[in-house]
Amino acid sequence: MDTGLTQYMVVFTLPQPLTEEFISRIPQQRQAVNRLLHEGKILNYALSLESSKLWAVFSAHSEAELMELVSSLPLTDYMKVHISELTFFHSANAFAPAFSVN
Repeated sequence: MDTGLTQYMVVFTLPQPLTEEFISRIPQQRQAVNRLLHEGKILNYALSLESSKLWAVFSAHSEAELMELVSSLPLTDYMKVHISELTFFHSANAFAPAFSVN
């Protein structure tokens, strides 16, 4: 079944040092990310402060839709962004309870 959706890996490079303005927008970022996760627009989201990187896999119908999603995040203007279209994306759903026949 082709849903017309493409997955994209978006790598954000955090600014160094993290400014007070950047830090003050983190709650807005978390709220926006949680909404996009709930809507299925973001499939996963990971942060490494050690390497100053944030990774997200987005699902979108087009690059234009992807750019709108990325631009809607409150911290995007403070970070460098690198986008790659994924050939495939597989993941285990860590939050799904295991089915038991007992």
